[in-house]
Amino acid sequence: MLKDEYESGRLFNAPEMETNYADAKRVTAAVQPRRAISVDELAEKVLQGSRQHIARAITLVESSRSDHRRISRKLLRILRPYSGKAIRVGVSGVPGAGKSTFIDAMGRRLIERGYRIAVLAIDPTSTKTGGSILGDRTRMGELAASDQAFVRPSPTSGHLGGVARATRESMIVTEAAGFDVTLIETVGVGQSEVAVAGMVDTFLLITLARAGDQLQGIKRGILEMADVITVNKADGDHEAEARVAARDLSIALKLITSDPNAPRPPVLTSSSVTGKGLDELWQAVLDHRARLEASGELETRRAKQQLEWLWALVRGELEDALKRSEQVREIVPRMEAEVVSGELSALEASSAIIKAFAADIPGLIRTEEG
Repeated sequence: MLKDEYESGRLFNAPEMETNYADAKRVTAAVQPRRAISVDELAEKVLQGSRQHIARAITLVESSRSDHRRISRKLLRILRPYSGKAIRVGVSGVPGAGKSTFIDAMGRRLIERGYRIAVLAIDPTSTKTGGSILGDRTRMGELAASDQAFVRPSPTSGHLGGVARATRESMIVTEAAGFDVTLIETVGVGQSEVAVAGMVDTFLLITLARAGDQLQGIKRGILEMADVITVNKADGDHEAEARVAARDLSIALKLITSDPNAPRPPVLTSSSVTGKGLDELWQAVLDHRARLEASGELETRRAKQQLEWLWALVRGELEDALKRSEQVREIVPRMEAEVVSGELSALEASSAIIKAFAADIPGLIRTEEG
């Protein structure tokens, strides 16, 4: 049982949308305490699709505390065999493209077709509390209210260019709970698109027609990652503009590679307001996944993603261990001061910090193992 963690108000008692300890602690004081449960019972409730327990499980796997990480690893070992069957779609786009509104409209459309939708929205971290700003919860109001959807904003916490470190683990939880479509929305900052593309089956890029140069702000690297592209807000007086932008973008894609046989992503138009084009867009996603399955590339892609995840976790654990090291904390202020004053080079200071960290590793390992 996790009685001690539960009674301290630090685990398993945060409501669905709370994602950090400060928020969880505040809400705990205002609500009736919940009964403490074991990891096995929590896993069973998640597999039964309990929204409350799905939220508790994600709160657990998002935690960066070493004791919580130990517990979450056991939970994920139980849930992992039940995951992996969902359609995983990453959603990114230029600023103002309407990603959240699009996901809300598309999600409701898919629910009408019998899907259960999990949305993991990578939310900018509040600089004051460290928690999610939760703007996507407002913009996806109708979808979030559905029993067939689960919307979870996760704080970026400064990890990996804006991508929440626990997004992959949260995806295991929602898939084990029976959600058969996972939509991951990026915060749209730097490397976040690269990271999300490395954890989904299909990468969907949303762009706009009314931005002066239609290709302005769309980096070639993002275009190369895209599996499906849509020009959004194609409604009213702007529908014709969207069609022209889609045509121009299709032409631009031909210039990215000199190989005439190289597959190019379909470029479509859509409207979150009228719903026009959403069915065709989802069919393009399904067609892309079908091609991956038929060629065996889906299995290969996911295996490669697992290896990338492995080393991302190694780097993350090393970074966390570095921050926990007492010997590192002791010398860092002096090293930084000497680098600023010119007494030491950055190379010399980094070597000293690494040596202090290496000397502290045995103690850090004992701490992690409890």
